[in-house]
Amino acid sequence: MITVVGGAGRVGVTTGAMILLRDLDDVMLIDIKPNAPQGEALDLNHMTAVLGISRRAYGSNDYKDMAGSDVVIVTAGFPRKAGQTREELLKVNADVMKQVADNIKEYAPNSKVLVLTNPSDAMTYVMYKKLGFPRERVIGFSGILDSPRLAYYASVKLNISAASIQPIVLGMHGENMFPAPRLSTVGGVPLTSLMSQKDIDEIVKQTINAGADIIKLRGYSSNWAPAAGLALMAEAIKKDQRKVYIVSAYLNGEYGYRDVIAEVPAVLGRNGIEKILELPLNEEEKKGLDKSISAVRDLINALPPEYK
Repeated sequence: MITVVGGAGRVGVTTGAMILLRDLDDVMLIDIKPNAPQGEALDLNHMTAVLGISRRAYGSNDYKDMAGSDVVIVTAGFPRKAGQTREELLKVNADVMKQVADNIKEYAPNSKVLVLTNPSDAMTYVMYKKLGFPRERVIGFSGILDSPRLAYYASVKLNISAASIQPIVLGMHGENMFPAPRLSTVGGVPLTSLMSQKDIDEIVKQTINAGADIIKLRGYSSNWAPAAGLALMAEAIKKDQRKVYIVSAYLNGEYGYRDVIAEVPAVLGRNGIEKILELPLNEEEKKGLDKSISAVRDLINALPPEYK
């Protein structure tokens, strides 16, 4: 079973739907809102009945019902509001992560944990520290959203399918992320060889501002793309696909960094992160990544001691 904590929220219930649509496993939606996860589960079960899918959704207000889950997806927390930075969410959501971690340790101690809650790098760090699980079992979500956003904007410029682009975005999830156009390729050809510098600068800016742009346009943050990414991560783990995705991982020497969370390419399989891949960065790219990692460290350093 796959549990979604925060399952009655917009991202949580969309994630549950994506998991069911991909026929991965039964889904447990856990949320503090009375009756809300039960209602969402009922609607999802009607959806699967319409589509002829045999998986079931369940809703609960009690963490004990996550027992036996091998994947726990954490979307719980306060959402980012218009004009609000991810950094402003820091202290508010750190306490949520601590509470969720305590319950995961009790009821799903063998699970792989995927963290979406913003600011996701810092919240993944809090979750990792509070769970005490091996680092490969605590994975931040954000890279699997940021990198396809780069692919989308590049695909519009190049008039090709986004699926033909292998995008690379590293470092922090947020305004200090580091898109890497030279390492992002189409059929092995770098984007920097296919696009003008003006177009490169434009798609990098669009990628960085994507989340804020969505909030400005519709008044709340994205849910469809994050849910799709979470479902793909869960699928790679459940099916031991050993697929490479960009995810937020706890680094222990990779790229020269320690005790920090960062978006990096990694192999996802049965054990969670099976391997972290180190890309051949040039001097300029390493400086860009250093700046991005520094921004993550600033967030981590701003956490109260009890969350580290």
